[in-house]
Amino acid sequence: MEPDRIRNVVLVGHSGSGKTAVAEALLYAAGVTTRLGSVDDGNTVTDYEPEEIARQSSISLSVAPIDWNGYKINIIDSPGYSDFIGEVRSALRAADLALFVISGTDGVEVQTEVIWKLAEEEGIARAFFINKLDRERSSYTRVLAELKEAFGTGVAPVEMPVGSEAGLRGVAGIVSEHAFLYEPGKWKGNEADPPEEIAAEIDEVHTSLVEAVVENDEALLEAYFEGTMPTQEQLVDGLRRGVADGSIYPVLCGSATALVGIDRLADLIIRDGPSPLDRPMPPIEGADEFATNPSGAVEAYVFKTISDPYLGRISLFRLFSGTIKADIVLENPRVGASGKLHNLFFMHGKGHADTAEVSCGDIAAVAKLETVTSGDTLRAPGSDVVIEPVTVPSPNMWLAVEPKTVHDDEKLSTALAKTVDEDPALRVERRLETKQTVLAGLGDIHLEMALARMERKFGVQVETTVPKVPYRESSRGRADVEGKHKKQSGGRGQFGVAMVRFEPGSTGEDYEFVVAIKGGSIPRALIPAVDRGIQEALERGLVAGYPVVGVQATVYDGKFHAVDSDEMSFKMAGIQAVRAAVPDLQPVLLEPYVTLKVPAPESYMGDIIGDLNSKRGRVGGMDANGKMRVVTADVPMGEVQRYTIDLRSLTGGRGAFELEFSHYEEMPPQEAQKVIAAGGAEDG
Repeated sequence: MEPDRIRNVVLVGHSGSGKTAVAEALLYAAGVTTRLGSVDDGNTVTDYEPEEIARQSSISLSVAPIDWNGYKINIIDSPGYSDFIGEVRSALRAADLALFVISGTDGVEVQTEVIWKLAEEEGIARAFFINKLDRERSSYTRVLAELKEAFGTGVAPVEMPVGSEAGLRGVAGIVSEHAFLYEPGKWKGNEADPPEEIAAEIDEVHTSLVEAVVENDEALLEAYFEGTMPTQEQLVDGLRRGVADGSIYPVLCGSATALVGIDRLADLIIRDGPSPLDRPMPPIEGADEFATNPSGAVEAYVFKTISDPYLGRISLFRLFSGTIKADIVLENPRVGASGKLHNLFFMHGKGHADTAEVSCGDIAAVAKLETVTSGDTLRAPGSDVVIEPVTVPSPNMWLAVEPKTVHDDEKLSTALAKTVDEDPALRVERRLETKQTVLAGLGDIHLEMALARMERKFGVQVETTVPKVPYRESSRGRADVEGKHKKQSGGRGQFGVAMVRFEPGSTGEDYEFVVAIKGGSIPRALIPAVDRGIQEALERGLVAGYPVVGVQATVYDGKFHAVDSDEMSFKMAGIQAVRAAVPDLQPVLLEPYVTLKVPAPESYMGDIIGDLNSKRGRVGGMDANGKMRVVTADVPMGEVQRYTIDLRSLTGGRGAFELEFSHYEEMPPQEAQKVIAAGGAEDG
């Protein structure tokens, strides 16, 4: 397939807008499927994972190509739920056109606005399909007004519905001024004259389209002001150019489940949608300029990794330059290794079709490249170009995971690694302070689905808890103590005495050990053992079992026995010194603080700030970011471990947040007592 006859389209939008239904309608109309798949029935091509079928919602991107009038359209169905925004970012990198599916009943929703910014950053063309216009309380006019308000004058309606709600029977083309009427169950519209009752509306919408087109063409704009309307050919040409350069966003309409307007949507994608040759290259490293070139060096971007029980690791890639043939050797610059590409194929949902060649601009997959992961570049040996990976969202929710059984323990680390390979928005870390393995993601549903997928694919079951907060302890007091260890049980004994002075640290170090011994009261070779004993005792905590920081220990005297003293004796002396010092050290509990940045509409700021105050947060300021406001606050980590759920409740999903570690701070006594009591109960 020549690049100019390929169209890569990602379906994006808020959860529940009908993206998967649109994909299924296109597949049915193109003859790929013999029946119209339904999300409710769990028999769709693009939502095939058991977790997606159970939730009746997409949780990962999938690809399904169709042939439409000699053009290949690669349909990428993406999730709409905020927890899976990482999948959307990856899908946008592979596409040339982002088709925003908008519910005719719900209008512009949260994720529509969020994904719009991501598509804008990626620099790809955008269009709208107002779906579900056969539903009760749907309104084309209201939703179109919302689109214009949210996304500006570039919003250009090219269709309007014929009929409304249950009476929806077709669409009218604004440029052609022809209607297309649909019989129940039929996807192809019958061309007809527009009904008289919508003639006035067509004229009004036609004016809106003309204004959007002429605004991006100085000659047409000047003629328009002089009273000359652009011709139909000028409108079509201006629309095509405006879509390609990202200045015009055409609006189509219909109903995917009723098959109204689906053929018109496919026609617009191949007529006005950009080809891979029109798409700007993603950000690259290693070259000042690099353009898509079918005859150039191979440059492919891996945008999705799948663990398949039969094929092993599957790498989905978008070919930005060159042509790939079976058994070609390509380099992965991230790992500095090359590999041969066997098993090339095109994905069809969960199915696949083998191929011997992949054209420039196409989307394909390859199996068994074990060192390749999402975000990698596959390039011709000798090339120095690297396609920068998409920015992976930072985690905002964490779960501590531990195996249910010994059998699960043996497989857990491998299963976690493969699960993270499939979804780079997931992170795994081992927290040494709390001795927990923590899985981090973008929300409760994200983590729930990851664990369900891990159990299904790798047979690993885990227990989950909210992770322990990595508190620290410190000291405000001073102590001068003797640490003494003496043990005699027949034969050689153990003996060691260390005089140690404890005080708050002076260098900002977590722990500082000072040697001030004169006269050899402790042999030089045994002094490090005192240090090790003190450190070990401080790691166990003074009152709550958390590591102690900000303490200086000075050993200034001691006693030893020529026969009974050894390293173990003086290590135990160091431990005893800490125990003896506890009553005078005035221990305090330190808690970690994070800096939280929360962008949300201004109308929610009062509730957000009130909630942060209730969490003992300190609001540092509020800035404007377009129509949004961004509040910044320092908040105790323990108060925001499940903040994604709280914020979703406060803002109806319209708020987001980022956080990063800031500092440790002394905990209020009443709060510290709760932690100490909880630690004691846990120990018990």
